[in-house]
Amino acid sequence: MVSTVRTVLGDVPPTALGVCDAHDHLFFRSPRLPGQELQHVSAARAELAAFLPHGGNSVVQWTPYGLGRRAADLPPLSRETGVLVVAATGLHQAVHYDDETLGRLHGRLAEVFVTELTEGIGTSGVRAGLIKVAGGFHGLDAHANRTMRAAAEAHHATGAPIAVHLELGTAALDVMDLLCGELGVPPHRVILGHLNRSPDIVVQLQAAETGCYLSFDGPSRANHATDWRMPSAVRALADAGHGDRLLLGGDTTSAGARSVDGGPGMPYLLRRVRPRLEVELGAEAVERILVQNPSRAFAVEWR
Repeated sequence: MVSTVRTVLGDVPPTALGVCDAHDHLFFRSPRLPGQELQHVSAARAELAAFLPHGGNSVVQWTPYGLGRRAADLPPLSRETGVLVVAATGLHQAVHYDDETLGRLHGRLAEVFVTELTEGIGTSGVRAGLIKVAGGFHGLDAHANRTMRAAAEAHHATGAPIAVHLELGTAALDVMDLLCGELGVPPHRVILGHLNRSPDIVVQLQAAETGCYLSFDGPSRANHATDWRMPSAVRALADAGHGDRLLLGGDTTSAGARSVDGGPGMPYLLRRVRPRLEVELGAEAVERILVQNPSRAFAVEWR
């Protein structure tokens, strides 16, 4: 079987991704961010257009089920801008949903995930290329446990990678114990997000040693007070032999964070983060993190 990346325009060779923003959002809506919804097609188009001149070739959107993915709008945006886009299925933390939505999904999460990976999201025909789930703060609650079990089932049925939101960067080892230890997901099929939000290098190294991918995303969020530690953490992981498992993303989740609305947005990843990391690692190493690592992390021998 041949590995491909499932984009909103269809399956492509992994090398087609080029320079990849491995975790971001073109559309996102949550009751936790009232008034900051990413919902306008024109703004999404402008953001992709701003990303392209800095060398960006592809974006992986981690927006899961029920949070305003606007799947039908993704293919024309990709065609118009020339930026490849990967969509997600999956489920975020329970606080992002109302009881009716969660009740509607009860007992059929894995079925929904598999359908969106193999047949398409709703009536859009757009197939998801990854499964996004979420942990809790320093642990896994019942909702996280349930969604991760469904994600593991969907992975075993399709081969799709599982991307995990770590709440404030915590519970990485709990996630790996459940997904890979108990549920049998190969570690290289798991992507842990937001490692930069909890700058514990010991835990980061322990997570990396399992063989999973570590995503450093949302670096523009100065309120997390960890930006300045991210380059040294990435270097420590690379020096320990884990440079081939590192990913970088922008994680734009609010309208005010978009570059077209005055924020850093997607271009910041290549305009500011990339040269800063090149000081620590060298240009060739950063190029591998932006190009080669995503091409492996999101490539699947689809079942």
